[in-house]
Amino acid sequence: MTGTPLRTVHERLGARLTTFGGWEMPLRYEGVIAEHMAVRTAAGVFDVSHLGRFEVSGPGATAVTRSLLCNDIVKADAGRAQYTMALNDRGGVEDDIIVWRLDADRYWVMPNGTNFHEILGRFVEAGAESIEVDGVRDDTVLVAVQGPEAPAVLEHVVGFVPGRFRTVEAEFDGAPMWTAGTGYTGERGAEIAVPGSRGEALFVALVEAGAAPCGLAARDTLRLEMGYPLWGQDLDPATTPLEAGLGWVVDWTHDFVGRGALLAQREQGFAKHLVAFRLADRRIPRHGCAMRRGAATGTVTSGNFSPVLERGIGMGYLSPPAADEPLEIEIRGSWHRAEIVEPPFIQR
Repeated sequence: MTGTPLRTVHERLGARLTTFGGWEMPLRYEGVIAEHMAVRTAAGVFDVSHLGRFEVSGPGATAVTRSLLCNDIVKADAGRAQYTMALNDRGGVEDDIIVWRLDADRYWVMPNGTNFHEILGRFVEAGAESIEVDGVRDDTVLVAVQGPEAPAVLEHVVGFVPGRFRTVEAEFDGAPMWTAGTGYTGERGAEIAVPGSRGEALFVALVEAGAAPCGLAARDTLRLEMGYPLWGQDLDPATTPLEAGLGWVVDWTHDFVGRGALLAQREQGFAKHLVAFRLADRRIPRHGCAMRRGAATGTVTSGNFSPVLERGIGMGYLSPPAADEPLEIEIRGSWHRAEIVEPPFIQR
């Protein structure tokens, strides 16, 4: 198990730690709802150093990235970021990924922490002698500052606010700093990487500037309110982006792993599809709860209590695709009517 380089400061701030993806990370500080609402109304800072990140560079970097990922990185100019996916030959999602295009042929590829070595290995194998692949996770700290007041916090601490899905390289405390206007909460803000030796100073400065320290539990409820999928629950190697309602992530004009399978599925139809729902009360749908809609059945992949809506919300797959029937969720042995909605659950 790997511990976050910021463990000492987290313990000093009263964090409860948990194991996630082989890393020991903060689960919560003050409490999930308080941290959730801090991000929705002010600003919060998360340690997300467990997330994967490696640099891909060289004359073949763009070609290799295009071939391995289903979105097309050439649509993102240097200085921009892009959401994309690595698929298998069946079109299933091996991981969903953020790519920072720092220069024309220089990228930071940022997979989920649990898939870091798998995705890095794909690039190493595909690149041969045309690219360099350098893991940077072990040498850096990654934090996310999110919330309506995040721009003011960022201006105070780092001196600028990267635009949405824009990347900026700068310095912090005399050391390199890599930033992007990305995040997993639906709020304004940025993700910031610095060398490990500067991580604690950056985190403390962000807290002192007004960002509440937040754990992974609040990060999960925040992303669910936005309808953002979680790999390993809402996305997996047996589920395609089309079934997940994420066809916009697929660029059909270039060749990539899984393209043929997706083309066939687009023509033949889907065996299952993702639905989002909300309950009328505070009952909480959990991962694994049964779902039904007429003859269609399935299970909840993500579910929790929405602190903003003050009711249960969730997502899950139904198979076969359902007719116009009421949706019901089984919670603790009883079936409850749910309203199907189009994500996000809240508007920002």
